[in-house]
Amino acid sequence: MNENKNNGSATSGNGQNGSENKRMLTTRQGHPVTDNQNIRTVGNRGPATMENYHFLEKMSHFDRERVPERVVHARGAGAHGVFQAYGTVGDDPVEKYTRAKVFKKGKETPVFVRFSTVGHPSGSPETLRDPRGFAVKFYTEDGNWDLVGNNLKIFFIRDAMKFPDLIHSQKPDPVTNIQSAERIFDFFSGTPEATHMVTFLYSPWGIPANYRQMQGSGVNTYKWVNADGEAVLVKYHWEPVKQGIRNLTQKEAQAIQAKNFNHATQDLYEAIERGDFPEWELNVQIMSDDEHPELDFDPLDDTKLWPREQFPWHPVGKMTLNRNPVDYFNEVELSAFGTGVLVDGLDFSDDKMLQGRTFSYSDTQRYRVGANYLQLPINAPKKQVATNQRGGRMAFKTDFAEGQNIHVNYEPSILGGLEEAPKAGKDHTPRYEANLVRQHIDRTNHFGQAGETYRNFEDWERDELIMNLGNDLAKCDKRIQDKMLEYFTQADEDYGRRVRESIDRATQELMKMKHDKIAGTDGPEGNITGEEGVQEAQEKSHPSKPY
Repeated sequence: MNENKNNGSATSGNGQNGSENKRMLTTRQGHPVTDNQNIRTVGNRGPATMENYHFLEKMSHFDRERVPERVVHARGAGAHGVFQAYGTVGDDPVEKYTRAKVFKKGKETPVFVRFSTVGHPSGSPETLRDPRGFAVKFYTEDGNWDLVGNNLKIFFIRDAMKFPDLIHSQKPDPVTNIQSAERIFDFFSGTPEATHMVTFLYSPWGIPANYRQMQGSGVNTYKWVNADGEAVLVKYHWEPVKQGIRNLTQKEAQAIQAKNFNHATQDLYEAIERGDFPEWELNVQIMSDDEHPELDFDPLDDTKLWPREQFPWHPVGKMTLNRNPVDYFNEVELSAFGTGVLVDGLDFSDDKMLQGRTFSYSDTQRYRVGANYLQLPINAPKKQVATNQRGGRMAFKTDFAEGQNIHVNYEPSILGGLEEAPKAGKDHTPRYEANLVRQHIDRTNHFGQAGETYRNFEDWERDELIMNLGNDLAKCDKRIQDKMLEYFTQADEDYGRRVRESIDRATQELMKMKHDKIAGTDGPEGNITGEEGVQEAQEKSHPSKPY
């Protein structure tokens, strides 16, 4: 009898035999993968290097897994607006920190924003537990700047090598096509740094009430560079000051879903149509560009928050969304963002997730929309574009400059081709001196901030978190339960104790359902079972005559 029918294993057709481990992870070239946790970097804090073959193969394949829907952030809504800069950072002029023109006092810059859910497909309900994407395209006078982030200020992982694995675990089972809590927590149980994000996701913060009333964040650490080439680390935070912040419980979300699974898109569209324009204030946190040994975490670790009491928020501008798209596909679906889309005065930090995303995002857009996606009106800069790029599918214009010799599509040239632009300031030239390694950062501190976040929640938020975690973990293998309980207990003893009690409660409820012949346990994240819906569809439906 074939045991694979019972345990869900795949059989190998490559003819390998002998003592080789048949479950050994390899690249598509058949090379054994000895480290699937860390990209290759200069020192354990980065930056990454381009000869990361395993990472490049893994990520570029991941970017091409769906056609044409986005692999992540597939369900989205969008709107146009304007960003107005304040010109200051606290008591200082903004020029002390950055020469980016978009932040000069009084500067108004048109923007397009796309909100989204992350893991679910394009037709999915907007009430599902999931981070929300918050991507802003600034059409600046120096070209486009994309600030691509989420509503939550941290992430599940700190190394881009793990991103395809994370998303695979959150997506439906490749056999049943049903999302599985056991698969989700199977990944989390081997990823202790995810404990902080899991704490947010399973609380009411995992289901924002709508797009207008949620925060936004760049999540990653970037740099600001001034005219002298001096740089500081910076984090971005969007705050919905006018609308406020509102979140939903699991039961509230399910009740809304029964009435309207497009509620967040509808809410955004109708608010703008009636002239109730949503607003967000952009705040920055600033930190000197060094390792900060006084902190118990690495400031480049995107599973961590920068404490506001040490690194205060400084408002630097306000964004108002005041115009709806006139064609959803051309403006919302074809809009394409990338974390590498920066203007002069903005720069990358050595954040490993940021560097991995910078490859992945634009690579995804070239595959999904095409090599000439930046010629589409929603993505094109609102300034002159002059490049030597030619051809490719769907090219409908050529980036000629006035007076350019059209026979010259290269640089340098003395025959009238394009010329390099003058520098706006001194180059930022950080110095590195470290071995090229595959290592995690020194200060991981997986659980400290998870505990702080748990203790900072209001009572009702903690109650909802505990219930949702218990409902999902009760469906999981006991080994997964034990590992997650170990993490929660290390974060906070009360946290671990209450989740254990919640698992016991949910387990008893599932046993009762099994006794009552309600089989199966898969359902939306945080919901004890999805089989209730399957059962009710059978029992409460009405027989009909054929026609």
